[in-house]
Amino acid sequence: MKKAGMMRIVIIEEQIGVLKTYREVINNSSAHKVIGEFRNHKSAVTELEYLNPDIIITDIAVSGIQGIEYIKEMVPKSKILVVTMAENTKYVFETLRAGATGFITKTYIKQQITEALIKLSNGGAPLSDTISRLVVESFQQKKFDQLTNRENEVLFILSQGKSYSKIAEELYVSINTIKMHVRNIYEKLQVTNRDEIIKLMNRQEKYNLAVA
Repeated sequence: MKKAGMMRIVIIEEQIGVLKTYREVINNSSAHKVIGEFRNHKSAVTELEYLNPDIIITDIAVSGIQGIEYIKEMVPKSKILVVTMAENTKYVFETLRAGATGFITKTYIKQQITEALIKLSNGGAPLSDTISRLVVESFQQKKFDQLTNRENEVLFILSQGKSYSKIAEELYVSINTIKMHVRNIYEKLQVTNRDEIIKLMNRQEKYNLAVA
């Protein structure tokens, strides 16, 4: 039986040593419990609907982009945390679009897993410091020229689905300041809502990849 507030977790990891580390760290917390362990994507998908976990931890090298998309279709309410050695912004964008909620590297994995699970449990979208830096640098290279640097920064965080209050907290400014930036962004980019912003950013990203 699931304890109140406890998050049920499935691990998909081919390296036994890494899988063992995950299990020990997770089960050492009173808020999380491992309910399933799999060495590959194929064996995991046959059990996921039955297990119906709150969080799925997997490596992009094990599941792949299509595997993440399939997992999300099978258990849409489960949050997917990608933990990998691949420090590549292309993988980050593709996995997040495929349905992943967070993306961290295997560096300092014990600390990062704990922090990531707490963020996921609280409705956040964890990115490791290395990945965050790569994503920000990548986005800065693909910024909209008509926006200021701060507006581009707000735009990127807004596209992640975060609320105005979360953006304000992250950038250490007031909510009214964020609202002002968002109004300017909408006006300059001629959009009216967040969905239009995300579509516009996807077009911008595809264009930059095509000409790179």
